[in-house]
Amino acid sequence: MFVEIILSFITQVVSTIGAIFLFGFLIALCNRRFYSNFGSKSMFVCYATGFIGTPVHELSHALFCLIFGHKITEIKLFQINSDDGTLGYVNHSYNPKNIYQKVGNFFIGIAPIIVISALLYLFAYLIMPSTLSDISMLAKSISFNKGAGEFFNMVYQILYTFFSAATTWQWWVFVIVGMFFALHMTLSGPDIKGALSGLLFVLPCLLIVDVILGLVGESVLASFDSVMFRIGAVFDIFLLLALIISLLSCLLSWVYKLSIGRFIK
Repeated sequence: MFVEIILSFITQVVSTIGAIFLFGFLIALCNRRFYSNFGSKSMFVCYATGFIGTPVHELSHALFCLIFGHKITEIKLFQINSDDGTLGYVNHSYNPKNIYQKVGNFFIGIAPIIVISALLYLFAYLIMPSTLSDISMLAKSISFNKGAGEFFNMVYQILYTFFSAATTWQWWVFVIVGMFFALHMTLSGPDIKGALSGLLFVLPCLLIVDVILGLVGESVLASFDSVMFRIGAVFDIFLLLALIISLLSCLLSWVYKLSIGRFIK
């Protein structure tokens, strides 16, 4: 039973927290390259996209501060020309003896990834539901157990399905609006530091839950596994949309750099 509990714990962490960090890392790479490709105009572009994306980013932190009982001491939704280049911030305090609030540090730190991905999914559901439905079905069928060839084939089908909708005005609206959000999902240094401090409490809590459920019964632990996998699958779909938009944004920035950018100094 001990082996089963540990395996369940590992698969739960990989399918949920692992997926969030992986997608978040890839999105951050795309966003960093997007702004870098604009060279001297990167700050202007950052301001232009940030007046929408930054408030949503900071409000995401604030929302999870409230959920986990943290006290918001100061909040700045959007600012320009700050000394350190910070576009916005949320300062908060908590009781270091409260485990729930310590766990909250993890969710507060990664809040922009969760909230903005969910908003993109909701927007896609409202403006192009059939395309989203097709992508969701394909995403749910992805499995590493079927081999690398099958995995990349499913990824290709997802991308093909998404870009096939480019003939509609809804697709263009979704992509343009989505860029303002996705380009500001990237976590700052303090965000990551706070998330990691909370992760030190999230992992033991999850392990304790698995141990208790495993001792109650194998079927109970299996049911909990199923719930965690479903949660992970939902997040994967959310994050997949955000990653596609970030990749598209990065591609457009390369077009600028290789064509327009070299003529405009």
